[in-house]
Amino acid sequence: MNVTSIHVKIDSETKDQAQKTAKELGLSLSAVMKALLKQFIRTQRLSVGVGEEPSAFMIEALKKSDKEYKDDNTSPSFASAEDSFKWLDE
Repeated sequence: MNVTSIHVKIDSETKDQAQKTAKELGLSLSAVMKALLKQFIRTQRLSVGVGEEPSAFMIEALKKSDKEYKDDNTSPSFASAEDSFKWLDE
């Protein structure tokens, strides 16, 4: 296998943060970059995302919903949208 190097200019803070994150995941920054490039080639897409943390409101809404489900306090099934509107109006 032929091996070559790629040089990327990036600010030192970003490099340090990337190395730290890779290390926390048990990877080298080189392994992360190889995986990113292989995925880029395979999918022909660049997917960049930021994990989103739910808000306190959303966490409470999910807890309430989970409790209602466990308590079997859910709406019935409906044959039509009209039936669901009638149920909501009751």
